[in-house]
Amino acid sequence: MKAITNHELEKNMEVISQLDDLVGETVDNVLVDPDDCWQPTDFLPNMSEPDALDQVKALRERTAGIPDTIITSLIGNMITEEALPSYQTYFNLLEGINPEGSLLSERGWVRWSKAWTAEENRHGDLLNKYLYLSGRADMRAVEQTIHRLIYNGFDPRSEKDPYQAIIYTSFQERATKVSHTNTGKLATKAGDDVLSRICKTIAGDEARHEKAYKSFMSRIFEIDPNGAMVAFEKMMKKQIVMPAVLMGEGGSNPTLFSQFSAITQKIGVYTGWDYARIIEHLVKLWDVENVTGLNDVAAKAQDYLAGLSARYMRLADRMKTPDEISLAWLK
Repeated sequence: MKAITNHELEKNMEVISQLDDLVGETVDNVLVDPDDCWQPTDFLPNMSEPDALDQVKALRERTAGIPDTIITSLIGNMITEEALPSYQTYFNLLEGINPEGSLLSERGWVRWSKAWTAEENRHGDLLNKYLYLSGRADMRAVEQTIHRLIYNGFDPRSEKDPYQAIIYTSFQERATKVSHTNTGKLATKAGDDVLSRICKTIAGDEARHEKAYKSFMSRIFEIDPNGAMVAFEKMMKKQIVMPAVLMGEGGSNPTLFSQFSAITQKIGVYTGWDYARIIEHLVKLWDVENVTGLNDVAAKAQDYLAGLSARYMRLADRMKTPDEISLAWLK
């Protein structure tokens, strides 16, 4: 896989600049003003009320029956959400997104990066506090993992290319939506309706963000089908790495992310089938198989993408559910 050329980057930057007004409108119409947004305290015990400790006790009683595997998966999801400083930094380092190098810029893309990550920030805050109050997690171990993940950074291997980055975020927002939705279903079965509502509310945010990113990429396919197709192929050939992949790198347990992934596969929170279905969804959404007038390179990319979800579905069918899993971050 060839690295992106300077010529490609310059062309992609030009297209990205054409989307700036669209992105600014999306900030205003899809994302929610901070005064109107839900906040973590809407779902948590109110510590200023006389019966605050009774509310905490009720929370602990609800969470007591949740299986350890679900708690571990929930913690991993929360840690992923808590690494937001890296995600905003990454987005603003993409070519053409923030040429002024200022977070005070009024450019649509810069406004989007701030408003998007501000909404995402609530997810980690809420799950962190809920788990802390539950007494089910070793919060110091959790905090060490969050610290290490931010310390290690984040690299989705998109080569500073905004096209590849938007494909990545389209995929990733859908993946997190799936993960939180499935965790919510498991919480319902375990008898914690509040946690179920929390997970479904977070999944709703991810769904809005997913829809926005997919709409940005749809516009890129309209303006520059050759570039969009090649970028999609590049991102898929590298495979989508999860944002928390470096959570254990350099620490006492370097296989921490693999442990987390094995658990999500085993309990059905996020599986190989989900990965394949997301590819299938994006290929259909962007009508990849029916794009015409492509150059030779893009046409080859189109052929590759057309059969990709079926290939991953076959891999998922052969993938064995882990017999043994190692739990982490538990008391």
